[in-house]
Amino acid sequence: MRLRFVALAVLIFLIFSLNLVLELDFKQTISLVVFMGFIFGTLLYWRFRLAFALTGIVILLVLGLIDVPTLVDFSGLDIILFLMGMMIVIGFLEERRFFEYLVDKITTLAGTSGIRLVVVMMILSAFFAALVDEVTSILFMAASMIHLTLRVKMNPVPFIIMLVFATNIGSSATVVGNPVGVLVALRGGLTFADFLRWATPISIGALVIAIPLSTFYYRKEIKMLDERLKLSVESKVKSYDKAHPQSKELWLSALLFIGTITALILHNQIEVVLHLKKNTMLVGTALAAAAIALFIDRERARQLVERRVDWWTLAFFLLLFASVGTLNYVGVDNRIASKMIALPLEETSLLTLFTALASLMSAFMDNVLAVATLLPIVDELGGLGINSQPFYWGALFAGTFFGNLTLIGSTANIVAIGILERRELGHITLKEWIKPGALVSVPTLAVALLLIIIQIPLMT
Repeated sequence: MRLRFVALAVLIFLIFSLNLVLELDFKQTISLVVFMGFIFGTLLYWRFRLAFALTGIVILLVLGLIDVPTLVDFSGLDIILFLMGMMIVIGFLEERRFFEYLVDKITTLAGTSGIRLVVVMMILSAFFAALVDEVTSILFMAASMIHLTLRVKMNPVPFIIMLVFATNIGSSATVVGNPVGVLVALRGGLTFADFLRWATPISIGALVIAIPLSTFYYRKEIKMLDERLKLSVESKVKSYDKAHPQSKELWLSALLFIGTITALILHNQIEVVLHLKKNTMLVGTALAAAAIALFIDRERARQLVERRVDWWTLAFFLLLFASVGTLNYVGVDNRIASKMIALPLEETSLLTLFTALASLMSAFMDNVLAVATLLPIVDELGGLGINSQPFYWGALFAGTFFGNLTLIGSTANIVAIGILERRELGHITLKEWIKPGALVSVPTLAVALLLIIIQIPLMT
């Protein structure tokens, strides 16, 4: 109860301070109040997040702060469709016990060491996030980890949180790893090679920091996992011994899995060959893979969609995107940009301030939308003759690394929590998440910012 009173006081203080500093008009102030109320309500009453989201949108519509066409424009339907398609594919693979087979292969490589298994799974999560994208990575890896923990009868929540941390960090390594990277690349004119040069080394360094910090925080759970794994091996209990997937179904699942991953990796090249707009095949691949899964399932297709797609989480995403888009619609982001540019700060100090602002906004309003809101500031800085490249990298790492701070900081976080809740495997509160989240996000971002500042003379 005390935490909620403190949160209410913080909410009132933030709204008053922002209104005073940004000199907002009536519409902008009301939009900010509704948005902040929505965010704080979601963080403090996570189970009622959809109710808060619906209430916020209704208020915005009734007050005329947003209309229906604009709401649709900001609702992120491309992301919703991508998630829907991937959830169908994941459900299809889960029902054929593909992940049980995959987990057994991973645990065979890691042996019976709990710490080694967790490290391997975190590295794989980061690798897949960089190779494909954060959502696909967490969908596949969370499914694998859940099967593993259920097999040894353990609570999957701590291990899913660690995988989310690694996923968000790994997603910063390449252009395709995170929508934040796509935004940064398009606005900054940055190439895949630029990401390999500037982002990948910092991402790897951050992962090296995050893994020991995460495993230290959850050392008790990892020790218990180690004991359970040894008992599992000693009793010769395998997840697929009694229900080994049939060879035909295994190959069919493997082909769909590999085909989906390959198409996601090559989606940009396919778009170039077919002269399609960017990210068309990113969504197209997810929908095509889902269609194939439904054709294969035939009679059970409807049940697959109804049972495996987390409509609760997708509805929350849609309303969250629309709510944040309202701030852009009424011009709050323009006020932030103009006030920040007017500050009499040198480049390094301005970069630090910008990165800190992007970090906090990413943690509490979703990293994609936060970075999209702040990138116009970088464009303005470039127009004033300031080297804008460090600010693009600052936005990238602020969005991805500080997305680990809260439950709603990143799409991967919300998807992972949705998976746990849909399967009734656990509930995560803000207090449970923010402690390990701060332990990982603060040092990783600090190191990233330091490395960017050191390399500023090399950036043109």
